[in-house]
Amino acid sequence: MPTQGNYDDLWEELTLAQKFAASSLTQFGYELNFIRDFHDTHIAVLTCNENIAVISKGGEINTHPNIEIRL
Repeated sequence: MPTQGNYDDLWEELTLAQKFAASSLTQFGYELNFIRDFHDTHIAVLTCNENIAVISKGGEINTHPNIEIRL
């Protein structure tokens, strides 16, 4: 889990579209965990209990991504 300072830093790395999408997900209990930057995709990864959601650079939310998170 990110600390408050790290969370704020992560939030600042989101695109405007991602911030809007992430705000809507946080209302359902999702928390921003990390941002994955590969091949210019800039995907935000959020979790809520066992659920994972990703937000694309353009703000598109996918609540059933094909992604595994290592613990």
